[in-house]
This record gives sequence, C-alpha cells and structure tokens, in this order.
Amino acid sequence: MPTIHPTAVIDGDVSLADTVVIGPYCVLDGTTGPITIGSGTRLNSTVHLTGPLIIGQRNTIYPNACLGFSAQDLKWDPARPGAGVVIGNDNTFREGATVNRATSEESPTTIGNDNFLMGIAHIGHDARVGNNNIISQGAMLGGFVQVADRVNIGGAAGVHQFCRIGRGCMLGGNLVLLQDLPPFFMLTGSNVAGSLNLIGLRRSHTPSNVIKEIRWVFHTLYRSGLSMKSALTALRDHAPTPTIDEYIDFIEHSQRGICQGRAKKIRAAVG
Repeated sequence: MPTIHPTAVIDGDVSLADTVVIGPYCVLDGTTGPITIGSGTRLNSTVHLTGPLIIGQRNTIYPNACLGFSAQDLKWDPARPGAGVVIGNDNTFREGATVNRATSEESPTTIGNDNFLMGIAHIGHDARVGNNNIISQGAMLGGFVQVADRVNIGGAAGVHQFCRIGRGCMLGGNLVLLQDLPPFFMLTGSNVAGSLNLIGLRRSHTPSNVIKEIRWVFHTLYRSGLSMKSALTALRDHAPTPTIDEYIDFIEHSQRGICQGRAKKIRAAVG
C-alpha cells in the first residue's frame, strides 16, 4: 500500500504504486486528467500535481514543486488537459521546481531519467528533456525547448522557446540562449558558444580522436571565417564519421539557427 499522510488531498483519477510516499499537505488533482505515480517515488511535502501526469519510479519531489499545471500561454485554455506531462525514473525535483503540461493533444511535455532540477527551475510547456541533465537553481526553459543528454545548465540561465541543446553541452549561469547550441559546446556568453565543454568530454571518457574531431568542427564553424553555409559544406566534404554526421544532422535540422561563436561588437555612439 502507498503511504499517504492524513493531511494530503487526493482528488479525481489518481493511481499510486504500492511503495509511493505522499507527504504532508500534498495536493494531487486528477480532475483535469489522470495522475499515475510509479513505485518508490516520494513527495516530501506541499507538492502540487495536476493531470494528465505520469511519473515513473524512484523520483524524489521536494516541497512546493508544481508539476503538470497548464501552459503559461495566454492563448491556451487552462481547462484543457492536453497531452500532459510524462516523467521517467530517478529524477530529483528540488524546492519550487515547475513543469508545465503540453499544449499539444498528442505529445506531452517529457522528462527522461536521472535528471536533477534544482530549486525554482522551470520546464516550459511541450519541452523535451533527455537523461542525466543538471538544470541549476532558477534556470528557465521556454516552451518547446529540446535538451539532449548530459547537459549542464547554469543557475538563472534562460533558454528561448523552440531552442535545441545538443548532448554534453554546458550553459554558464545568468546567460541566455536564443538559438541552437550544438553538442559538446559551451555557452560562455549570451547566445555565444565560446569553447568546447572539455571537462564534460573527459568526464564522459570520450576518446581523444573524437575530441580532436569536435575541436575541428568548432574551429570550422566559429574560427575559420566561413559563413555558416560554407562551414556546413566543409563538414559535408570531410571524411564521414559518426561525430561529423551528428553535427551535420544537428545543423541541418535547426529552425532557429546556430548560436554565435563570438559576441557581437557594439560600437558606441559619439555625440
């Protein structure tokens, strides 16, 4: 049987696995859509969930986290359930973390496995977050953002809606991403990919020959003086490898374009 504190409020269509723990003053509102929570998941206290929402196994949810509420979109009717939110296994949601449900009727907002969302981190509607990511204190992902695996997003960083972040990236704190950030690159200024995430590459035991290829891609995109179109042609002309092909595919499927390699110079007006 699940363990449910007597002060918790559970309403509507809610299904709890046997080893779920629901702490004091939690609210599980299954009237908008069903809520399903897998074994070993623990809601510490004052957690608020609304459906449609599926939470997998062994997740830990800290006080004041709010998961499954409607999109923060003035065009969206908050009474519509949409496709909801689907969360995998072994994730941690620290105090005040928020995840909004999808505006799509077919594809939910999704969070994979082994992610760590720190306090007041926000995942916008229709976002898709992969596995083993760290989303630091106060970081914000806009609607439809896509985050691959093993990404580290610094505190108070903001990601514009519809942006994509490739696997192994790192975003510095207090920075803003307005376009797509290719795999293993590091956001060192607002919308500026200034270097590789070498620490992340080494920690993931990436072979030296692959790191060399990624260095070449970074140089071709950002230090060769080529336009993005010409740089992409250079990548296509390179001997094909899985690494090069990954970058070609990432760039070709970009809708917002790739972020800059250097900050734009601002010329001061002389009066």
